[in-house]
Amino acid sequence: MQLKDKTAIVTGSASGIGKEIAIVFAREGAKVAIADLDKKAADATAKEIDPTGKRAVGVAMDVANEEQVDAGTAMVIKTFGTLDVLVSNAGIQIVAPVVDFEFAKWKRLLAIHLDGAFLTTRAALRQMYKQKSGSIIYMGSVHSKEASKLKAPYVAAKHALLGLARVVAKEGAEYGVRANVICPGFVRTPLVDKQIPEQAKALGITEQQVIDNVMLKDTVDHQFTTVEDVAETALFLAGFNSNALTGQSIIVSHGWFME
Repeated sequence: MQLKDKTAIVTGSASGIGKEIAIVFAREGAKVAIADLDKKAADATAKEIDPTGKRAVGVAMDVANEEQVDAGTAMVIKTFGTLDVLVSNAGIQIVAPVVDFEFAKWKRLLAIHLDGAFLTTRAALRQMYKQKSGSIIYMGSVHSKEASKLKAPYVAAKHALLGLARVVAKEGAEYGVRANVICPGFVRTPLVDKQIPEQAKALGITEQQVIDNVMLKDTVDHQFTTVEDVAETALFLAGFNSNALTGQSIIVSHGWFME
């Protein structure tokens, strides 16, 4: 088991990519905290992973709320004794052209994606530095590398995660802490399903054309990235025990973006 007796916090993990990561981590021996805005859903996911409650726990966490992040992280450390992996995964999507984008919505998206990454990182590092070990994994996107119409704050936030990860990698190295970014392509989750009709309306095309000509156009096989693809990548990064792999971004996109 690659993560035997390690402790992981996965934000936004009551569903979607985060949930699959938590499931895979638990399969590999980790104790997992399901940190999510929806506490009821977080508890349900934790119970699904471990009905005994000994190796999985739900945590109410608004990642953009400093007090909730610090309190939730402290609770996980008190419950499991350590904190070895943080997966900063929580996110939302709002699509609109820049000229029409509401400032309040811009700030809301950046708060969740970027402020949330900072706050959860800071809370995790306080424990990881004491332990002299840890792995922080940010959920970036192919949009950490390029841009698409209608997604200005999302693209800005995902680009910024690369910078944050690189700084954490440099600062954390002497404490045995690594930081990396996973950059998935389009993953067929409720977040993406919601975008399809929104983009169709905004771009004046059909939903199938959004899938074919926007989301999957540049993949090598016309396939969506899966939650399993992303979870297995997270497992690889979480279990890699050397500074040889830190400050990096791994693209998981069926060839949509290559570098």
